Amino acid sequence: MTPIRTGLLALLCIALAACSKSDAPETVAEDSATETEQKDEAPPVPVETVFPERGDIYAVYTGTAPIEAFAEADVVAKVAGEVRYLNVEEGDLVTEGQVLAQLDGDRLRLELSQSEANLRKLQRDFERNKDLREKGLLSEGDFEKIQFEMEALEAQFNLAKLELDYTYIRAPIDGVVSERMVKLGNTIEESEALFRVTSLDPLVAYLFVPEREYRSIKGGQPVGIEIDALPGERIVASVTRVSPIVDPDTGTFKISIEISDQAQRVKPGMFGRIAIVYDQRSDALKIPRTALIEDAAGTSVFVVEEDVAKRRQVETGYSDRGMVEILTGLEDGDEIIAVGQVGLKEDSKVTVINRPDDEQQPGDEDVADEGEIRTADVVEGE
Repeated sequence: MTPIRTGLLALLCIALAACSKSDAPETVAEDSATETEQKDEAPPVPVETVFPERGDIYAVYTGTAPIEAFAEADVVAKVAGEVRYLNVEEGDLVTEGQVLAQLDGDRLRLELSQSEANLRKLQRDFERNKDLREKGLLSEGDFEKIQFEMEALEAQFNLAKLELDYTYIRAPIDGVVSERMVKLGNTIEESEALFRVTSLDPLVAYLFVPEREYRSIKGGQPVGIEIDALPGERIVASVTRVSPIVDPDTGTFKISIEISDQAQRVKPGMFGRIAIVYDQRSDALKIPRTALIEDAAGTSVFVVEEDVAKRRQVETGYSDRGMVEILTGLEDGDEIIAVGQVGLKEDSKVTVINRPDDEQQPGDEDVADEGEIRTADVVEGE
């Protein structure tokens, strides 16, 4: 290859390289502009919004506890014997002192007759010795000895009479026979259980509450109870006792809730979901709890301003039935994002896909789901 041709090829390569370098910045600038336009043209985020509501809100402590009988007693035999008669069955209502069963008392009747005969004999001797003492024919010491013997026989007679009465098995309390543990003809021993009697009115529930709530819970506060076995039923009760001490092992204190159920719908052993109303605020500003965003920065919500999401810090108060009280940070007319706010960023464009005014009717905040305890009803039923 000649030197002239070699030089021309070198100049051509230099010219091509220079053209490539001059075109590169223009390409990068075009790509950056395209990305910016794509960002600016990102579609709005679909969200659902609500408006704050005004109304009553209640401070409620909730917990669970089994329902128990306030009074329950095992009926035990005070003497041994054979069961001759059974007068009640499980489920029968009984009153205090009612005879539930009867044991054989043949031996005890004979012992009572013997004791009575001995007592009568000694009483006749006592009357004769009384006349002798008055005539001075009997010393005071001998007379007192006969008197003490007669008193001992009277006690023995009364004891035999009591043991014979123990063959009649009686109910110790008013209630229902919840369990029969004996059959007709069984021979039972002293102190053996025959029946269990359970009082159905009143019933109680014992709730163990964290110590931080000690100053909030007081006797007489209204209580709403939802029973799993009675869907749709609302049981209204009250706090009857609050323990004066806190258990250091668990950090809880015990409260007693008394339930009076004349219809006897509630039974011992049922499981109760308990709500204790300990405070109330009127005309509170409320929003759905689902609208809240809680993170390291605090509690906040997104509001819609001219189709743009704006984040606002809020201070919350009481929470009741899915609604939370807003103390600061919102006004009545603010449109709050309730659905779609997760992952949303400040100043993001949004499109509201619902119309809260069309879907949310006045008074909806007072309507509870089926089977849910309505706090207002608990307060009114106090």
